Amino acid sequence: MNKHLLLDLILTELNTVYQGAVEATERAQKTATDDQNVAENQYDTLALEAAYLAHGQAQRVAECQADITAYQQLKLTLTEINNRVTLGCFIHLIDEDDNEKFVFFGPAAGGVKVCFEEKEVIVVTPTSPFGEALIGRQQGDEIDVHIGNKVVFYDIESIV
Repeated sequence: MNKHLLLDLILTELNTVYQGAVEATERAQKTATDDQNVAENQYDTLALEAAYLAHGQAQRVAECQADITAYQQLKLTLTEINNRVTLGCFIHLIDEDDNEKFVFFGPAAGGVKVCFEEKEVIVVTPTSPFGEALIGRQQGDEIDVHIGNKVVFYDIESIV
């Protein structure tokens, strides 16, 4: 299993998200500065709302850049042998109904999904409930993940 290829896929997905955020920021900035959005009276807030949106989109771009940087740094320090769940691990889980789940334990961008070696792999971060249940665990351990009022049990089949 080549984790560097998996990281390349995740970085490609993050770059796609980044490009979408940049385009959304540009559209929001154009809307905010458009001549037709000049306030006609004190109750006309379209330009102000567009400026708020542009600011939020710019913050999203910065978050995307931070995610990409975190994965680039992880790629430089990635090790292939892990006995416990740490950043950069690829984890194979099986739930109580014998359903498989494949997780990449990453520094950021939780919830990103990629298809790798014909498996759906989801990124999980240490700050998520799933990540908190996984961190420091070993192959063979059982974990329970609390999401809302639901508890799901998983067996850790392998850690790469």
